[in-house]
Amino acid sequence: MMATKMPIISITGPRQSGKTTLAKKCFPSYSYVNLENPDTLADAQSDPRLFLSRHTNGLIIDEVQLFPELFSYIQTISDENNRAGEFILTGSQNFLLSAKISQSLAGRVFVTHLLPFSCSELRQFYPLEDPSIQIYQGFYPRVYSNEIPPELFYPSYIQTYTERDVRQIINVTNLAIFQKFMRIVAGRVGQMLNYSSIAVEVGVEQKTIKSWISLLQASFVVFLLHPHYQNFTKRLTKTPKLYFYDTGLACSLLGINRRQDVDIHWAKGALFENLVIADIIKNFYNRVEQTPLFYWRDNTGNEIDCIIDRGGELKAVEIKSSKTIHPDFFKGLNYYKNLNTVAHPYLIYGGDMGFKRREATIISWKDTQQLI
Repeated sequence: MMATKMPIISITGPRQSGKTTLAKKCFPSYSYVNLENPDTLADAQSDPRLFLSRHTNGLIIDEVQLFPELFSYIQTISDENNRAGEFILTGSQNFLLSAKISQSLAGRVFVTHLLPFSCSELRQFYPLEDPSIQIYQGFYPRVYSNEIPPELFYPSYIQTYTERDVRQIINVTNLAIFQKFMRIVAGRVGQMLNYSSIAVEVGVEQKTIKSWISLLQASFVVFLLHPHYQNFTKRLTKTPKLYFYDTGLACSLLGINRRQDVDIHWAKGALFENLVIADIIKNFYNRVEQTPLFYWRDNTGNEIDCIIDRGGELKAVEIKSSKTIHPDFFKGLNYYKNLNTVAHPYLIYGGDMGFKRREATIISWKDTQQLI
C-alpha cells in the first residue's frame, strides 16, 4: 500500500464517486476535515500551519482544491515530519493539473483516481442486466445504495455541479448557457471534438468552449480519446473523440428520462461505445495503471473504436451494441489487421457470452476487464 511509502496520497474523481467513503474506510483512525464547510475553510485560511498541526495522527482533507495555498504548507510539514501516509487529499477536481500545486507536491504524492463503479465492481453487489439499463442508470454508487431513480439523481447532480464546481473555477455569469453547453456536448458522445461547431451552437467564442471542455475534463465529467499513430500510414485523423465518464449523466443531459427510451434513441450506439470505453478506463485506474487507450481512423473513414497500446502488446477493439454477431462487424478489424499484423483483434458486443472466432476474440460488454 502506497500510504506506507509516500507521505501524501491524492484521491481525485467526480463528485459522489465514493472518495470520502474510501478514504475513511482505509484510514479509520485519521482525523477528517471538509473544506466545503465554510467554518472549516475559514479556520484553515486564518492560520494554515496551526490548522494542520492540530492533527498529528494523520489527516484526511476533503475538497482540498478549495484552498490551493494549503498545498505549500502540506509540503513543508510533510518534509519536516518525513512520515509516510500523513496526508490523504481528496477532491472532485484534478487539482494536480495546476502547475503550482503539482510543483509543490512533486515527488511527495501518490496519485489515484476513483471513478464511479466499473461493471466488474458493480456485479459483485447488483446484477448486470441489459446494457440499455446500465447505460441509463449509470454507475454512481448512490443510485444503487440509496435506490435513487436516475431521472431524479442526475438532474440534481448536474445542478449541484454547475452551481458549486463551475462557479468555483470559472466566472460563468449565466449557468443556463453552461448547462446548454453540457447538453450539446452530450450530443457529441463518441464523435470527434469540433470546438468551432460547439461554439456556434452554444453562441460563445471558441476559446470559451476550449476552456469549458478543459473544466469538464478536470472535474471528471468528460475525457478525450486521442488518435493512435503508426508509421504504416500518414493519412490519419488527428482530432480526439469525446466521451463521458458516466453514461447515466450523458443520458440525463440528452433528455433520456426512461430506460426504454435508450433503445430507440439515435445515440444508443454511441452511448454503448461510451459505456465500454469508460469501463476499460476504470479497470486501468483500479489497477493504478496509466490508460493506454486510443482510437484509430484514416482519412477515408476506416476506423477502430479503441486501441490499447501497452508497448509490447497492441489490441484493436471494435465495439457493437448488438446482442448478435454479424459478419460485417469484422470489416474494420480485418482492414486494420492487414495494415498492422501484430495487433490482436477483439470485438465487444451487447450479448452475454464470450468466445473465440477466427476473426477476433469476442467479449461481452460485462467483461471488459479481460482486456487488461
